[in-house]
Amino acid sequence: MSICGLDFGTSNTTLGTIEGEAPVLAELEAGHTTIPSAIFYEVDGAVLIGRKAIAAYVDGAPGRLMRSLKSVLGTSLIDETTRLGRQRTGFRDVIAYYLGAVKRRAEQATGLELRDVVHGRPVHFVDNAPDADRKAEETLRLIAREVGFDDVTFQFEPIAAALDYERQIDSEEVALIADIGGGTSDFSIVRLGPERHAKANRSSDILANDGVRIGGTDFDRQLSLGVVMPLFGFGSAMSRAGLDVPSSYFHDLATWSSINRMYEPRVLADIRQVRREASEPELLDRLARVVEEQRGHTLLMEVEEAKIALSDKHRADIPLEWVMPGLNAGISRPDLVSHTGQLAERIAARIRNCLTQAGLGPEDIDAVFLTGGSVQLAHVRNAIRKAVPAARLVEGDTFGAVGKGLTLEALRRYGPRA
Repeated sequence: MSICGLDFGTSNTTLGTIEGEAPVLAELEAGHTTIPSAIFYEVDGAVLIGRKAIAAYVDGAPGRLMRSLKSVLGTSLIDETTRLGRQRTGFRDVIAYYLGAVKRRAEQATGLELRDVVHGRPVHFVDNAPDADRKAEETLRLIAREVGFDDVTFQFEPIAAALDYERQIDSEEVALIADIGGGTSDFSIVRLGPERHAKANRSSDILANDGVRIGGTDFDRQLSLGVVMPLFGFGSAMSRAGLDVPSSYFHDLATWSSINRMYEPRVLADIRQVRREASEPELLDRLARVVEEQRGHTLLMEVEEAKIALSDKHRADIPLEWVMPGLNAGISRPDLVSHTGQLAERIAARIRNCLTQAGLGPEDIDAVFLTGGSVQLAHVRNAIRKAVPAARLVEGDTFGAVGKGLTLEALRRYGPRA
């Protein structure tokens, strides 16, 4: 069959095809069915994606790393360009290159020519902005056609995860699907069951959909601003009373999709000017080094790794010796909750909105199906559990459930004519 399901995620991407009647995720990198949503432009013009892109950057190869590509959809960044070597390239073209490479890899792995795709999308690309939301989907549709897909349709990512979960159950239930990914948190309340699975039209089974633009990258951002960026001058004073060092540098450096703004030629000159008027110039020296060496992604990767480590440990260190001997930072679980607790509460608030939309109470939810990397954060999981305390918690395929569900939806939509 020439059909597939494509889960282009903020952090990772999967693509599934049908074997027999079952969804199977294609091997997109050696030994892996997931591929990081990352791209690295080497100075000689070569382009790497996925794990090789991240490895090239970590190894110090000269070039430009870009991550969280999906985050620019629905924002003004999608129409902006970024400097890649001597040229400027649009973010839309960057996404097209990445998705085109993913499609080619899947075709090579499966031996299929993939023509029709069900593309995953969050419930809301952008909060409270319907026009931007529509523009984001249309941009993805045009990109998908540009890279070689003929028929492109969309499905909400939590609905796709629900279809994957439904294959596991043997009786009817009302399930809350919680997909907490890298860029968004998405929820659906769905009636599921073996008999319902065969229905051609599932619209009556979908009781509610809601979402918020909060994901793992936002937790990274808040941790970085709270723990790491003060070591580089964030919140420090200027010599002139009542003024702080401009905060825009630190917000860009703590945001995956904005880091490359810091590498524009004028930024380093600006930082050096600010340094001359700062009350703690040594902090700005650290900032200047990160920018000059283009190691902003290194900082945020270390924050991300520490955040993930706190799922199993009570404290995680952030090594900063490469910036200055003896420099380091640490994050404890209480620090994580302190800096990101509001994000977890906003996620829980969307669950309550979803329940209201469905006309249900917390006690009406039989199970919560968890998917997406950020459900591993203990305080996020606790916030979800508190919203529906009686429901059974079910662990999904963290990075594969959405892709498999999108593939099942592709079979339903395109199978008879594939």
